[in-house]
Amino acid sequence: MKKNEFLAELRGRLAGLSEADLNRSLDYYAEMIDDRMEDGLSEEEAVNAVGTPAEIANEILGEMPLAKLVKARVKPKGRMTAWEVVLLILGSPLWLALLLTLFAAVFSLYIAFWAVIISLWAAELALGTAALAGICVLPVAITQGNVWAGIALFGAGLVLAGLTVFGYYGCLYASKGLCVFCKKMFRFVKGCFIRKEAVQ
Repeated sequence: MKKNEFLAELRGRLAGLSEADLNRSLDYYAEMIDDRMEDGLSEEEAVNAVGTPAEIANEILGEMPLAKLVKARVKPKGRMTAWEVVLLILGSPLWLALLLTLFAAVFSLYIAFWAVIISLWAAELALGTAALAGICVLPVAITQGNVWAGIALFGAGLVLAGLTVFGYYGCLYASKGLCVFCKKMFRFVKGCFIRKEAVQ
């Protein structure tokens, strides 16, 4: 692939970004290709060494803040006509209510997921505290003459300590899983604002 073809495809994949952001990215990769050509690579080799336009576009869009993507995506292309303004105002009770409902539902689910994780960690803390108490009660029970009760509590403490270890890894994996899920959902929402146009 030639440099001009590479830049044209990259421009198409980044369509929807502001002109300044688009030009900044194109200039950066054009300069990178030129530097590699100065180092002795052919034009095709230099372009191949940079990566594919699809990979680069995904990386650029993935690093861009969501607010900037939303602004670039939602910004009207021209001035709104009087009829569009009237329809927007008249329809606002419907679309605004739907938008707020959607936001509230998504936010509620997000809070509910994290509440489950916090509850799991709280249960883990309670298990660990009970295990520690069960193990530490043995000397007190022996000094008071309740040897069998102390041994029973010590055994229960050891069982709870084992459950605490298993519970710790379960909570850790659940927390990491939820973080990965939230990251993927954020990327999905971000992807909704990225214009994916076919490259001409």
